[in-house]
Amino acid sequence: MFSCNTSTSGHSTFLLTGFPGLEASHYWVSIPINLICMVSILGNSIILLLICTDPALHEPMYIFLSMLAASDLGLCASTFPTMMWLFWLGARELSFDLCAAQMFFIHAFTYVESGVLLAMAFDRFVAIREPLHYATILTHSAMAKVGAAILVRAVLLNLPGPILLRRLLFPQISELSHCYCLHCDLVGLACSDTQINSLVGLVSILFSLGLDSSLIVLSYALILQTVLGIASPGERLKALNTCVSHLCIVLIFYLPKLGLSVLHRVEKHSYPALAVLMANLHFLVPPIMNPIVYCIKSKQIRQSLLKQFQHKRVDVS
Repeated sequence: MFSCNTSTSGHSTFLLTGFPGLEASHYWVSIPINLICMVSILGNSIILLLICTDPALHEPMYIFLSMLAASDLGLCASTFPTMMWLFWLGARELSFDLCAAQMFFIHAFTYVESGVLLAMAFDRFVAIREPLHYATILTHSAMAKVGAAILVRAVLLNLPGPILLRRLLFPQISELSHCYCLHCDLVGLACSDTQINSLVGLVSILFSLGLDSSLIVLSYALILQTVLGIASPGERLKALNTCVSHLCIVLIFYLPKLGLSVLHRVEKHSYPALAVLMANLHFLVPPIMNPIVYCIKSKQIRQSLLKQFQHKRVDVS
């Protein structure tokens, strides 16, 4: 812990933290992380390309999926550089401005992803509850407005964070808990009063992750109510099957965050390496798993991918 005796505002240096006790093995740790990074970027880029180029995928569910892939790419671009910087080059130092910028983009893309997951839950609700009005409710114009609203909300909720951090005093050198910058981490390192920052952070989380998760649960409760009202067991199963992919990525997104939250409150100091691993996984897992889940579960995505390969093979011939 560094002293607050020589504290400054906006000119501090932050030290990234890898895996405690495994500093000598950071090069080897970086290999699986690098692999996950490359697969995540490749997988989400392919999903985005397929949806943009295949007219058969210009449906609400897949347009929302393209938004999810774009937010995953944004999250990758926000978190991976400092991970690589630390594990490959051993560089730990990060200026205040870079740290605040990374914090803004990490939280913004996380909130965008959460908002898109809520939009996808609404899409499944409308498809099951009002199948005859599905095309008239979820028009391209409506989806564009939803996407814009999600983006504006993410920016507005995160904009006060970096601005308010500038008024705080930090030690000349501060050690972060992770290999990237988060709002709660920076607020915890400050030497001055952080009540306003903590309140703004809490409001931001409540109006993003908290609100979205509650509405997703409500959507699935209404979906289940509708499905149970269907007379045919086969039709019930078919309706529920359309929600499996979305339900999987919701769990992949929220469960690591819940696990990390519990770990931080219970055993963070007893198992610091585990806490760091969980902190990294909760950003690494969703971007790599989302394309895999949809490629496995979605027949249309698989067909579009196969069609692209066939076209490439014909072109080569």
